[in-house]
Amino acid sequence: MARSSKAASAPHCPVDVVMGLRERKKLAAWRTIRSTALRLISERGFDAVSVEDIAAEAGVSRTTFFSYFPSKEAVAFEFDPLDLQRWRTLLEDDVDDDDRPLWEALTDLFVDVARLLSEWLPVQKRVVADCPGLANSARGSCDSFAPDLRAWIGRRLTDDDELRTALVFNTALAAFMTAVEVWDPDDSLDELLELVRTCLRWAGAGLAHPVS
Repeated sequence: MARSSKAASAPHCPVDVVMGLRERKKLAAWRTIRSTALRLISERGFDAVSVEDIAAEAGVSRTTFFSYFPSKEAVAFEFDPLDLQRWRTLLEDDVDDDDRPLWEALTDLFVDVARLLSEWLPVQKRVVADCPGLANSARGSCDSFAPDLRAWIGRRLTDDDELRTALVFNTALAAFMTAVEVWDPDDSLDELLELVRTCLRWAGAGLAHPVS
């Protein structure tokens, strides 16, 4: 089922439009460093690229690198600073009078998240493949999205049941991460989206009729 017409037609001001000049310059520098780092990592592998390599290629000092990223791992796993704002816009688009079933709405939401992260996810998967020890960093990267998602689920359930909210939240997030885990980054985005739909559908079927 499609999103409600109200949600689909609601205008949104692009989040970068409301940023000041200083913030836009900082974002541009952040993106330059990260894009440089991801390119070098893709070409050479994670372990073969140093912070000094990234800084030199990006035309910044080592000190400047660390003013934007706390570590080399962070440059591979941190989201674009505007991604969280875009994520919140996705949640806001799900208006209160949307009558879709919870798991249908969750599926649409996570499909939108996969599209939002479509350039970042393949790089992350290749980094983890090269350095399995970074898997925990990869899983932790979704923590930034968690509070808003949990609150959104709580509003959708409307029964103020903390246990049920926590169960739906953890199950939905696990379903999404499972889809990403089994997806081959050399495959198309459409294949990832289908995996996301399948995993959310199966997860939702298991929680469709909670016990009383």
